[in-house]
Amino acid sequence: MKQQPLWRVSITTTPEVEDAVAEMLGAVFSRGAVSYHNLQTGVSTITVYCEAKPPAGIRKTILVGLAQIKNCGLKVGSGEWTIARVRREDWAESWKRHFKPIEVGNKLLVKPSWSKRRPRKNQAVLVLDPGLSFGTGQHPTTAFCLREIARCRKLGTRQSFLDIGTGSGILAIAAAKLGYQPVRAFDFDAEAVRIARANARTNRVQTKLEIGLENVSQMPMRPAQKYDLICANLISDLLITERRRIAAQLTRSGTLVLAGISKSEFPEVRKEFEMSELKLLSSKTENEWRSGSFRAE
Repeated sequence: MKQQPLWRVSITTTPEVEDAVAEMLGAVFSRGAVSYHNLQTGVSTITVYCEAKPPAGIRKTILVGLAQIKNCGLKVGSGEWTIARVRREDWAESWKRHFKPIEVGNKLLVKPSWSKRRPRKNQAVLVLDPGLSFGTGQHPTTAFCLREIARCRKLGTRQSFLDIGTGSGILAIAAAKLGYQPVRAFDFDAEAVRIARANARTNRVQTKLEIGLENVSQMPMRPAQKYDLICANLISDLLITERRRIAAQLTRSGTLVLAGISKSEFPEVRKEFEMSELKLLSSKTENEWRSGSFRAE
């Protein structure tokens, strides 16, 4: 049976607004967007893949969305967007060129299924292929979270993990692979939850973690379960608005990893979380992004 082609809608922009553009494009098409950052050119490309040709009026909707982001004082760069019809084979092959294995120290290897890369001794392997709706963990903020998950793991010790806004499930799966228990993850997008669960099954950790449909704004202020390590890879506005709920999920000596934050917004995020009695332990800036780890005081 001949496979039907896909429609690719892409926007080129700056790393500063990568998450904002991805959120906007995902909302327009009711599906998650994938992103690719070119280290040589410094340009980010945000893409959604559709089964059907986008309607004629979509151009105006995209331009309005970009204008709203620009009106917030953010630099969207060229904001050039394209619509192209692509073969499914072309889509798959393009990701094979861009998606390379990620090595997180000696503890974890993240790789696509087609990679022949072998793990080091005692190195856990996480297999993750790109899908039509969600990315692959190549973003600098995701890489920071993976490093913190590996760094904070204490062998022989029971440690719990919570992933807020799980997307593809990469962070929760990594935590399960490294021995965190219990592991819980959630996302407000039902499609993200479906894909994260499928990725957990691929990695044979579906019985070692819980992935649910939930909104960060609905987390309890007095949770029955608190977590030793929490990753929240979210946009800055959401982090600030829900800082008290996020902090409430953390154990007294736990670590909170915040990512998805632009360099210019990080000082405000830090200030707000330190007001919730969290102290910045470490941070890292990559391209236009800054991520940080906080410890409950």
